[in-house]
Amino acid sequence: MTETTIGHATREADAVDGVDIRIEDDASPIVRLIGRTIANSVRANRAHSVVEGVEGIVAVRSHDTPQAATISISNGAVAVSSGVFTSPDLTLTVDLNGRLAQVGEPAGEGDLAAAALALLSPPLPDWQVAAETFWAAARSVPGIPDVLVVVADGPDGLAEQVVGEGETHYVIAGPPDLLAGIFSGADDLIAALSTGLVGVRGTLSQLSVLVAASWKVRYDV
Repeated sequence: MTETTIGHATREADAVDGVDIRIEDDASPIVRLIGRTIANSVRANRAHSVVEGVEGIVAVRSHDTPQAATISISNGAVAVSSGVFTSPDLTLTVDLNGRLAQVGEPAGEGDLAAAALALLSPPLPDWQVAAETFWAAARSVPGIPDVLVVVADGPDGLAEQVVGEGETHYVIAGPPDLLAGIFSGADDLIAALSTGLVGVRGTLSQLSVLVAASWKVRYDV
């Protein structure tokens, strides 16, 4: 990831499949969440075509907290910054713990709305692929167990994925869709645990480390 200057703001820039995705230096959690979501969407959907010929400013507001961010789309580039300090062309209210699902109707229509909704709605990867990617990213977190055992309880019964090698291990089980959401960063691990649909087995210190790993993936840090 490199740094690019836009106006007077220094931003981190990441070119993903032809789309220049930029976020503020030292970005807030909501900015990192939206930036990572957009990058996943571009990778999964080849969404460079979505932003071609589209320009405008999108305000994204949390439905239950004061958090807000601005998405600016121009010349095939997407920039995300904290807060809303200008009059937007489109306002979206979303559930930050619900995969950025839209809450209510967007204040604005047309190509900009279609592009913004597409960028904020990446498809989930296969849970097994997501587990591999998650564990590769999590290996740098201090104290992470050697092995992650994932048990998916789906329509066809139980399926298991073992990632890593070594003595220490941690088990996480749940529906395939929710596991894929956790491992890809679409779902917050703590919020997922509170639903009762996801179960874990390991020590409290391991759980703390696993939460840190999930935030690393969720906020791309």
